[in-house]
Amino acid sequence: ISQTCLLSSGLAPFSAKAKVAMSRFEPSSTINYEKMHENINIVRRRLSRPLTLSEKIVYGHLDDPAGQEIDRGRTYLRLRPDRVAMQDATAQMAMLQFISSGLPRVAVPSTIHCDHLIEAQIGGPEDLQRAKEVNEEVYNFLATAAAKYGVGFWKPGSGIIHQIILENYAYPGVMLIGTDSHTPNGGGLGSICIGVGGADAVDVMAGIPWELKCPNVIGVKLTGSLSGWTSPKDVILKVAGILTVKGGTGAIVEYHGPGIWCRMATICNMGAEIGATTSIFPYNHRMKTYMEKTGRGEISAVADHFKDDLVPDNGCEYDQVIEINLSELKPHINGPFTPDLCHPVSEIGATAKKNGWPLEVKVGLIGSCTNSSYEDMGRAASLAKQALDKGLKCKAQFTVTPGSEQIRATIERDGYSKILSDVGGIVLANACGPCIGQWDRKDVKKGEKNTIVTSYNRNFTARNDANPATHAFVTSPEIVTAMAIAGTLDFNPETDYLTAANGEKFKLEAPTGDELPSRDFDPGQDTYQYPPAEGSSVMVNVSPTSNRLQLLEPFDTWQGKDLEGMRILIKVKGKCTTDHISAAGPWLKFRGHLDNISNNMLIGAVNIDNDAVNKVKNLLTGKFGGVPDVARHYKCRLCSMLYASAVKQKKTLRLNSHLCSILLLHLLLRTLLVFSVLVLSAVNMLSLFNCTIQANGVNWVVVGDENYGEGSSREHAALEPRHLGGRAIIVKSFDYDKIRPDDKISITGLPSLVPGKPLTAVIEHSDGSQESITLNHTFNETQLEWFRAGSALNRMKELQ
Repeated sequence: ISQTCLLSSGLAPFSAKAKVAMSRFEPSSTINYEKMHENINIVRRRLSRPLTLSEKIVYGHLDDPAGQEIDRGRTYLRLRPDRVAMQDATAQMAMLQFISSGLPRVAVPSTIHCDHLIEAQIGGPEDLQRAKEVNEEVYNFLATAAAKYGVGFWKPGSGIIHQIILENYAYPGVMLIGTDSHTPNGGGLGSICIGVGGADAVDVMAGIPWELKCPNVIGVKLTGSLSGWTSPKDVILKVAGILTVKGGTGAIVEYHGPGIWCRMATICNMGAEIGATTSIFPYNHRMKTYMEKTGRGEISAVADHFKDDLVPDNGCEYDQVIEINLSELKPHINGPFTPDLCHPVSEIGATAKKNGWPLEVKVGLIGSCTNSSYEDMGRAASLAKQALDKGLKCKAQFTVTPGSEQIRATIERDGYSKILSDVGGIVLANACGPCIGQWDRKDVKKGEKNTIVTSYNRNFTARNDANPATHAFVTSPEIVTAMAIAGTLDFNPETDYLTAANGEKFKLEAPTGDELPSRDFDPGQDTYQYPPAEGSSVMVNVSPTSNRLQLLEPFDTWQGKDLEGMRILIKVKGKCTTDHISAAGPWLKFRGHLDNISNNMLIGAVNIDNDAVNKVKNLLTGKFGGVPDVARHYKCRLCSMLYASAVKQKKTLRLNSHLCSILLLHLLLRTLLVFSVLVLSAVNMLSLFNCTIQANGVNWVVVGDENYGEGSSREHAALEPRHLGGRAIIVKSFDYDKIRPDDKISITGLPSLVPGKPLTAVIEHSDGSQESITLNHTFNETQLEWFRAGSALNRMKELQ
């Protein structure tokens, strides 16, 4: 920064002593508010208008603030995020991609968090120990890869990635990208935290400018104040009901107004359910207090000095404004099967009866990355204490998931854990657990209709327990606890009575809880692994016979031609989220093995042809099969045969083009040697050979309905179709009804493809007739380079 700029901004006296570490784990990486301030001023002069807070932080991280074209909702921004965070399920693929790039060390501070692979079964300590044994190979890979490439490693039991970020890495004005859709949790500390795929994380770790479509900004004005049974969770449940699961797509949700003083991370976390890029609150005194309580007083001091850059400008304009009066807001509960189906708690009983939803609450689950703060746990414990004082325990099963080791240790020290356990709760490991399907549930059979209530963020069909008949409802920890005590969905704690052990009728008083512990936080066990200063000698081993990990091979490059005569693998009916495309739960163990995880591709999607899941017609054989099985057959007949044989023998088979060629040659030579006189066998082998050497076998496309790709782990939802021979995903907004499941599709105009220029899809019907539709795309010039090279990683290698 020039001296003139510093003097004119009033920052000169402070800047000389403003070298504050981004975290206690990275003392040499410092906060650079001065650079962000300079960028904001450059952009404000160019645009000649007040800026929203979202714009200040996003534009404050521009690679070229003076030359970048800026148009909300249209142009792509090239940004320089401050750091990267990865959870263990997605970190496997991200680190495999980083290894493939050939780079020696990450260019920005980065961390890995082991939270997704711990299955809830018995209780915290037992489940954690079992996870360490079952996932030893994966944890060792992540730990050694982290050490080799300069990445911080949070061991199993540390806690959920988003809570760890809130406690250690988020701060006002930071731009962080994370390989999980609920990364926006950090917006509760005034951060721009965005969930991305592993490829995006690799770009940032490699020091390459990261691209983001310039987001629109939705303003949510909060007035009034929360009281009684109403909680911050009700704010986002209400917003989800207004905007639906796609109303925030392409936008940052920016909260402002006199009512912002509430648990902000909860609201930002669940903003992922409306499709928002991220959510954010302006810097305020509660953020300052939290940072001081978590040992980051120096950061709050420097944030105070730059506070004008950490709040919106007066007079800034939003693309859409929603206003919520917190004084009038009532407790809400959303669901089942979608997080935007919004009901006041006072009406859910009648609605459930009308729709035939089970009223008995089988399980109440509190905690998760959305609601596991000290205050959340305290408010739940205050209700549990009231029940215990009246001689009651929970009628439903009840589980508690601490968000981090720090939260676990603190609520244990302060007695909350004992109260929650005494009322019937089981304290699970500091991990994601049932929120992402890591739940070995035993109380109901698959297919058995039942109801659960959670303080989680997402409740798509079968997400929590793999049972499509489970009606999952999302609400606040307070309402979950009350319903678990009552054992029924139609219990409204504001008006309804419980019966004490002595027969007395009583009402639960509104929950209470301290925002922060009076005795500060107890950090608990030390679970962090620092990367060595020099990691080049660290060995990272991936066994070629592993069924959990698989080194990546480059995708094939584009051949410079149009894609013609492609088969439709599946025409999807209805919602198709990432839970339908690449289910979690038991499949999480294969997140580092692309070939094995691809066996869950689209197995939850409904086929419009027969209203069945995982049952599509193989248009080469006329027989029905699973979606990934048919895809494998389209890609390569030999791969399909070998895979089917391996499944019968309960073996894991790693297939790639080289192995296919070797096996094929072996089979061909053996056939010629043993059956040389049998012309028929030679013909059959020649047919097989032609199938395999044909470029990518039979190319195929997926035709999607609404909300294709909404949800978490989009990386695998994108990689799996590509791995199994997919060439395009065509999603609704076109004339969906024109396409029939047995059509062939050609995509033309690819050789002349440029940003903003639509493509044409030629639909060839089985009766020989044809019709065309126009397909829009969002590729910019950089992304087109990736397409032509075959992938972003291929292009990265070309540029080295």
